[in-house]
Amino acid sequence: MNRIDASEHYDESGFTGQTPSLLTVVIDTNPRAWAAIHDLLPISKAIANILVFINAHLAYGNENQVAVLAAHTNRAVWLYPVSPNPEHPPLARRRNGSAKDVEMAGPDHHGHRPREPQLGTSANKYPQFAKIESSILASLRSLIDSTSPSDLNPTTLISGALSMALSYIHKTSLAFESPKTSADPANPTTTPSAKTAVPNLHARILVLSVSQSEPAQYIPTMNAVFAASHARIPIDTLALYSAPTFLQQAAFITNGVFLSAAANPRGLLTYLMFGFLADVDARASLVVPTQDSVDFRAACFCHRNVVDTGFVCSICLSIFCDVPENAECLTCGTKLALGNYGAKPAVIPRKKKKRKRVNGGGREETGSATGTPGPA
Repeated sequence: MNRIDASEHYDESGFTGQTPSLLTVVIDTNPRAWAAIHDLLPISKAIANILVFINAHLAYGNENQVAVLAAHTNRAVWLYPVSPNPEHPPLARRRNGSAKDVEMAGPDHHGHRPREPQLGTSANKYPQFAKIESSILASLRSLIDSTSPSDLNPTTLISGALSMALSYIHKTSLAFESPKTSADPANPTTTPSAKTAVPNLHARILVLSVSQSEPAQYIPTMNAVFAASHARIPIDTLALYSAPTFLQQAAFITNGVFLSAAANPRGLLTYLMFGFLADVDARASLVVPTQDSVDFRAACFCHRNVVDTGFVCSICLSIFCDVPENAECLTCGTKLALGNYGAKPAVIPRKKKKRKRVNGGGREETGSATGTPGPA
């Protein structure tokens, strides 16, 4: 039959499908921080660029997924997927489903904004893209409307958003986990080797930061970072305003990418597409951006200040900016061994140095013991 049928045949068993990739985006929605860079990059244009980046990620693979979180001043809120029973109904439901498209252009010279097409009437938009876009915009509007003046803190709850992202990634990975089968049918007790196991889901976290790290969140942030490192989930960070200390360490520990766009926030979309679009598999074949220097400073446990030099408990690894009272650890009560720290140095008198004679500088003594006789 092979001589008659000249068409090529392929063994489909040798081909494997693409591993799905889950991208979790954490957006820093601190109103004060966005107001500081409003002249360079308004939050409306930033959200529009993020949506383009999300659409590119979804178009990269049919099974790719995305989740979006908002790290606000006092809480972390899901933007997509939304909770089935939210505390505040999204603005799209209150408008009877009349959510509008994102602003891709600012106001004209007369101060009027261009008309925005309805999601239902846009024939050039993929339905999944439109669904994600409407959910993010509606949830973000609801979050901003529910923010009171008392909630305008200069810091952002990044640690809570990272914890929620890790929980969602773990829950999603369980859905993609294949049933555990025996490697040897004759011996049901054997299991497949861990070296030959292929991950069923590639997950990563991208943090869009516009504010500085809060020293009080050092412990929960680093707990989330080490949990992500143990689960092999890279944490990428794009800083638009400053270089957050703890997120630099997060990218270094989890083998993520850290980029600072503070010099040119208007190029947000360029930074996203060229620096963060590649997934974990693609980064193995690319030259990813690296950090020139990492700020490894930690926050003390006593005053929550970022310190360069401190005292560390050898039992619980607590950090203190100064010696605690009675030299006892404030966390576990261990007596700190300070050694000779604080002791006054012993004062030792200096020895007088002998003066050296310069060659030819001294007088020669005569051999006569008596003096020279004078005139009578």
